[in-house]
Amino acid sequence: MASVQLNHIFKRYPNGFEAVKDFNLDIEDKEFIIFVGPSGCGKSTTLRMVAGLEDISEGDLLIDGKRVNDVEPKDRDIAMVFQSYALYPHMTVYDNIAFSLKLAKLSKDEIDKKVKEAARILDLESLLNRKPSALSGGQRQRVAMGRAIVRNPKVFLMDEPLSNLDAKLRGQMRVEISKLHQELGATIIYVTHDQTEAMTLGTRIVVMKDGIVQQIDTPENLYNHPANKFVAGFIGMPVMNMIDAQVAQEGADITLSFADQKITLDAKRASALKEKDYIGKTVTIGIRPEDINEQRAGGNGVPIHVETTVFEMLGSEGLLYFNLADSNWVSSVSPGMGAKPGDQVDLLINLEKMHIFDKETEMTIVD
Repeated sequence: MASVQLNHIFKRYPNGFEAVKDFNLDIEDKEFIIFVGPSGCGKSTTLRMVAGLEDISEGDLLIDGKRVNDVEPKDRDIAMVFQSYALYPHMTVYDNIAFSLKLAKLSKDEIDKKVKEAARILDLESLLNRKPSALSGGQRQRVAMGRAIVRNPKVFLMDEPLSNLDAKLRGQMRVEISKLHQELGATIIYVTHDQTEAMTLGTRIVVMKDGIVQQIDTPENLYNHPANKFVAGFIGMPVMNMIDAQVAQEGADITLSFADQKITLDAKRASALKEKDYIGKTVTIGIRPEDINEQRAGGNGVPIHVETTVFEMLGSEGLLYFNLADSNWVSSVSPGMGAKPGDQVDLLINLEKMHIFDKETEMTIVD
């Protein structure tokens, strides 16, 4: 496999629009890197520049230390898996997987060996004589991956490969792709807008917005230590609750006031806000739904009394929706709570998990 470096990569179109701006990333050999972000953020464009399907306007792309900006896609030793599968409908599974090997003029025995090994890895052995029309969506996607595997490329590129599958199949295919990465020891760059795929598959995740990298980090660090308000709101489902709060100093205490609540901050957060001159200013605070729960005996946190607007029972948890100072909030509660719209409920906010963002720059002040 291979390492990949993107150094100050830009993509500009003739009309002046910059789809990707100053993209920098070092991908180590055998890493599973995820590009994630909303539609139009530049993630697929970046992937296509790595593939050679889009020209690089500025910057350097290196594969295994060799600059490949001007190298033809077929000569970059990469394999790409698309969301549309792109299988030949008139060919069997065997012939679809073998197609690139035949073009490379490998011997019949070598082709047979590689195809059957790929079929074994992807559990396609019983389907080799079928045509794509006789396969399910998940099976077709595995065939597309098999076609990539047999080439033994330096880098696998996957552009939203699961977006055409239903939720159950996506879950199954995530497991298959994760196992594939472990078995092949492959370097994989994977584009998705689905944060569940990003969080479960990636060794590191690149979060993008408007062509700009917002944060590059492990799934755990992205979730627990987002660099800014956008990352905090994009990673996590249901999304993080956010509300503006006023910072004040009362004697030795630093307080935050929001929605008829006044809370005294712990030493870490109080020190950060004071040192960075936020006294008297407005900040944005963020609380994840799992850090707001129903009150229990001995529970710690800031109590709030709210009116239920919607309650969703999801089996292992319940989601209770409510309004807080004209903001829509959601909390994770026990599924047996069974609150109904209009019910009054007492909840606790766990301040130890609170995130605080600059209201203007939206960068994290302290988490």
